[in-house]
Amino acid sequence: MNINPKGTPSPDAQGRDRDAEGRARNARPRDGLGRPLPYGAEGVDRQPEGVVRTPDETLAEAQALLDQGRPFHAHEVFEDAWKSGPEEERALWRGLAQLAVGLTHAARGNTTGGARLLRRGADVIAAEPAPYGIDAPGLGAWAEELAARVERGEETVDAAECAPRLRRA
Repeated sequence: MNINPKGTPSPDAQGRDRDAEGRARNARPRDGLGRPLPYGAEGVDRQPEGVVRTPDETLAEAQALLDQGRPFHAHEVFEDAWKSGPEEERALWRGLAQLAVGLTHAARGNTTGGARLLRRGADVIAAEPAPYGIDAPGLGAWAEELAARVERGEETVDAAECAPRLRRA
């Protein structure tokens, strides 16, 4: 295992990234949509993983990332809430993560995967209570409209311009 001067994993002899314990850790830089870039390229900072936030902090951080056109990173924030939150809220956070990943795929040009994940996330959210001011009906309508537009191939999706509002106004 090779550790670069920044202390992050770099490729081993087989070209795989490993952390100090030998677990796989992709150290390649990423763009704003989470796509890997070549080693040494200027990338977008990753979201730290495993951060425990309050629901309000989760929604505020995810909204800021969505507004910046970084839905992949918003998905990471929702995933933290999904994994660390109370059992009765996990489906809600998973559904929000699916919406963010759906927007990510749509912005990457993956129309089938984007539309499918947008609808799946909307279905999950519609089936769950929507606490914390989350606009479940608005998110469902947004997801369905974007999924339909993506499937029709009407436009290239700009993640920032298409970002949803997570909370009721």
